Amino acid sequence: MTLAPEAELPDEQSLAIAACVREALARRRMSRQQLADKARISISTLEKALSGRRPFTLATTIRLEEALEQPLRASAPASPVAVTGLAPEALGAYSRPAVTWLEGEYLTLRPSFEDPAAVYAYRTEIVWDDAASSLVFREAARQDAEFTQRGAVSLSNQSGHTYLITNELGQFRLIILGRPAIGGEMYGMLTTLQVGQGSHLTPAAAPIAFVPLRRVEQPAFGRVGPDAAAYDEYRAALARVTDKGFARFFAG
Repeated sequence: MTLAPEAELPDEQSLAIAACVREALARRRMSRQQLADKARISISTLEKALSGRRPFTLATTIRLEEALEQPLRASAPASPVAVTGLAPEALGAYSRPAVTWLEGEYLTLRPSFEDPAAVYAYRTEIVWDDAASSLVFREAARQDAEFTQRGAVSLSNQSGHTYLITNELGQFRLIILGRPAIGGEMYGMLTTLQVGQGSHLTPAAAPIAFVPLRRVEQPAFGRVGPDAAAYDEYRAALARVTDKGFARFFAG
């Protein structure tokens, strides 16, 4: 039986096509809006289909195949069992194959809150969690181990930013990272609470850098001062956050 152009594809096939499209977007570093424009479809139609709120039509699928210059119906698995590893819509509805580039260990750098002249360094691991059906992150090698964070990873196809979110009983900490550089480094900003005297907590923001640990020969962790061998390199990495426009900080 031949489908009419506006006929809706089966739900299983639509879910599989959505996974293929998300992976193609991630590989091409293309936004959903860019794809919608190139395929001559509305962004609303694309968003609803990618999130599973409505099936793909044959006509929409053909336009997407032409825009991406790759087959989607032939490569899409026919069985829903094959379509696994899809993150919740609230985290960006990304598929696991589309985010494997993000998985790994990172040297994480931010200014020291206690010593303005120092850089604070620790390790962050980003991995896929089957139970959560999403990427998660967890920190390690922190000098202040009691403040070690872990949480969910959200990716925005529209902005291309990556968000590392900690939510502990309604208390949030957020890291926003821009698109990765050629070497896999990511730069952005951290918003958190700084511990003061007693139980006093003050909202604080700072530049932050994620450097793939495989690219660092002898990483130094903890509070890294001006006398440390890695200091200049760490400071230069943090300076790129504002020098290259990955984040802006405005004084009131």
